Amino acid sequence: MKKKRQTEILSIISEYEIENQETLQKLLRERGYNVTQATASRDINELNLEKAISSGTGVSCYMKAHRASGIHFENIFRQAVIKIDYAGNIVCVKCRSGLANAACATLDSMNIDYVVGTIAGDDTFFILVRTENDVKTLIAYLRKML
Repeated sequence: MKKKRQTEILSIISEYEIENQETLQKLLRERGYNVTQATASRDINELNLEKAISSGTGVSCYMKAHRASGIHFENIFRQAVIKIDYAGNIVCVKCRSGLANAACATLDSMNIDYVVGTIAGDDTFFILVRTENDVKTLIAYLRKML
């Protein structure tokens, strides 16, 4: 039962932008799984789900965790980043010396659909974003992690 329920959770988060456990519980109930908040929370932990930006809408939703050597992107980002700025559709992220590549690689692993590409040096990385509106969404998301 647990394995089937967790498979159903993965199916749900791939179909919908699930922002909270209550929404997940509701969709599980509609599919025949009557779960408590504690069970939903345990399943989220066991499936290594985390909240991350999922699309150009800027909504933070549950998705499979993207990890770099077992460390969450937010932890790497928080420790590495000094300053975030942008010009047009390019974001410039200043980092502590030696940490830009790690922060950039973990951002890449998030597969954000409006990020075209990145390039990293020792203490700075650049993010090419599709539009200036997407830049604002990305910067707001990144600044929340600081």
